[in-house]
Amino acid sequence: MRVVVLGAGFGGLELTTRLSDAFGDSVEVVLVDRSDAFVFGFSKLEVMFGRAVADSVRHPYRDLVKPGVRFLQTTVRSIDPVAKRVETDAETLDADILVVALGADLQPEATPGLVEGGHEFYTVDGAFALRDVLGSFEGGRVVVGVTSTPFKCPPAPSETALLMHDFLTERGLREQSEIALVMPLPVPIPPSPAASEALLAAFAERGIEWHPHTLVRGLDPARRVALFGDGEMPFDLFLGVPAHRPPAVVEAAGLTVDGWIPVDPHTLETSFPGVYAVGDVTSVGTPKAGVFAEGQAIVVADQIIDTVRGSSDAATYDGHGLCYLEFGHDQVAKVDVTFQSGQAPTGALEGPSRALVDDKADFGTTRIRRWFDRSWPSDTPA
Repeated sequence: MRVVVLGAGFGGLELTTRLSDAFGDSVEVVLVDRSDAFVFGFSKLEVMFGRAVADSVRHPYRDLVKPGVRFLQTTVRSIDPVAKRVETDAETLDADILVVALGADLQPEATPGLVEGGHEFYTVDGAFALRDVLGSFEGGRVVVGVTSTPFKCPPAPSETALLMHDFLTERGLREQSEIALVMPLPVPIPPSPAASEALLAAFAERGIEWHPHTLVRGLDPARRVALFGDGEMPFDLFLGVPAHRPPAVVEAAGLTVDGWIPVDPHTLETSFPGVYAVGDVTSVGTPKAGVFAEGQAIVVADQIIDTVRGSSDAATYDGHGLCYLEFGHDQVAKVDVTFQSGQAPTGALEGPSRALVDDKADFGTTRIRRWFDRSWPSDTPA
């Protein structure tokens, strides 16, 4: 039995860990990713705002040593979901079970003027590069804007606006600066009215402008303005959420419908037998966020374990996830949300509080210990 997992994010790491725990080296698991290291989404903001250094938040896949699991750093060139065959730059992989967890591709170049006149903070390289940009920023009008839907980690733009407030305040630049948050959503976090209310109150308290129902269509770098469908907004510093697109190799494989991979909402299996998909690359109906990819991976692992053992005890997906939300002022909140097929999503809020700062840190350390068998964070200074 060979299981090939494409993508080593939350979904791929949790899935391969569970298969290794269940089967050891009696089942061959190949984990494929073009990157050499894993980085939490929240760690990108830590580096961006100077609270951590890049090396301290990168978790090299070379440290992933688990029975039965082989990590292959390479680029996927084609996927045949019927034959369950994957062509990569390194080798051809034939699978008995194939799991696609390649996430969403981020394309700042898809928004006119973003590359030339602004910055994006969703890719690892983009967020890490902003550390130096922010370090030399002398104040002015900061616009945090979303350029397309859907986009992963819906709380991140709000977190960025709040952390920018703290960043400018600490440097004595807040009084001479403005911060505006521009989003296409009606409220910051639609599934959780309580979280949205808390964020809107925090924006008002800190003097952060809130512009809902607004999508950034492009930037005019010469005039330093963000362009909307019916207006524009000046900026000195633009921080953008770039366009999200399904990976071209997934589209070429015929796996997508209307952009993303449809799956059985209970088992995460695609229309191709023995081919599953988890995380941001799917249209399962949950937000594109790591915790949901992790929850989906747990279900797929159970499905595979049942297949190998010939049993029928696998859990089904319940659409549940926990999301931590940075409020600045050294406070963190936790949003507990559930997305079930055919029902309106529900979400509850805990915090914000200082106590949840440690809770969020524990969330990261437990997963690095589980996936990479080592402690984290290191003692590397910011």
